[in-house]
Amino acid sequence: MDMKKRITLELGNRDPAEVAEMVVDNNHSLSGEVEGLSDEFIQLEVLSMINVGLNSLAKLPSLPKLRKLELSENNLSGSFETLSQKCPNLIYLNLSSNKIKELSNVEALQNLKNLQSLDLLNCEITSLVDYRDSVFELLPQVTYLDGFDQEENEAPDSETSEEDEDGEDEAGPTGDYEDEDHEDDDEDGSEGGEVGLSVRGKWATHQEEEDDDEEGDYGEEEAEEAERADAQGQKRKRDVEDDSEDDEDDDDD
Repeated sequence: MDMKKRITLELGNRDPAEVAEMVVDNNHSLSGEVEGLSDEFIQLEVLSMINVGLNSLAKLPSLPKLRKLELSENNLSGSFETLSQKCPNLIYLNLSSNKIKELSNVEALQNLKNLQSLDLLNCEITSLVDYRDSVFELLPQVTYLDGFDQEENEAPDSETSEEDEDGEDEAGPTGDYEDEDHEDDDEDGSEGGEVGLSVRGKWATHQEEEDDDEEGDYGEEEAEEAERADAQGQKRKRDVEDDSEDDEDDDDD
């Protein structure tokens, strides 16, 4: 299938202004130029045209939001001024396996001020002496060349990072729901515990009141018995005294 038909198929019934990503790998251009794309693709952020037989980028439309462009395995050798004019916000550019031989071929990329990652693997330029140092010096805005920075640190995998972020987003709500469930359980448990303590407290208070009442009743009974005993003792004492007085009277007679 040719590139133009592939883009039409990929587009379907969508408005070009709503498309953020377009992949037409291995669908050749009949003219060696960019076909099927227009200035209507104003929201396009990712464009992949790997092995489509491109000889030139002269007909690349204006893509102001494009940040990632895959152009590996084509026949491009230079004239990259179009990229800075049509894709000023480009961050990642893959030109590996093209016909780029000299530093002058990529000099126009200096105008891509936001360019952070550039791939030139399998291009003749990589055989130049001090190739990496020369490219970093020519393009100071570039952080990663062929997947590594100047200190030979590997570039992060953007696709893996995006997948990890998606995984975190998906897992996030589940974790939130579980936390809410645990919180509900804790709240229920706390309330249940408070109720249990409250009931036990009331029962204990009630029991203490009953014990106090019983002790009070028992104390009153003891006091009454003591009073009765005391009264009886007083009565017996008076009787004894009366008897003694009677006996004394009889003796006097």
